[in-house]
Amino acid sequence: MARQSITLANQNDEWLKQQVANEEFTSKSEAVNYLIMQARRQEDYVEFVRMKLDKAEKSGFSTKTKEELLADIKKKLNV
Repeated sequence: MARQSITLANQNDEWLKQQVANEEFTSKSEAVNYLIMQARRQEDYVEFVRMKLDKAEKSGFSTKTKEELLADIKKKLNV
């Protein structure tokens, strides 16, 4: 693993210390790595949602009624 030196705001450093003291993490490094991993997953999810929204917007609008749409969905789900 790469070693880094970072400067934290006092309240963030205290929060990290508390997480280690509460045994949520074994070290501040573990906590920081976990938080970065969570941020990366969230970024991936946001990009996925953006892609789906973009695809949906480009597909156009439906002229079906809500009843017709519901019937189509039920048919696809074999309900």
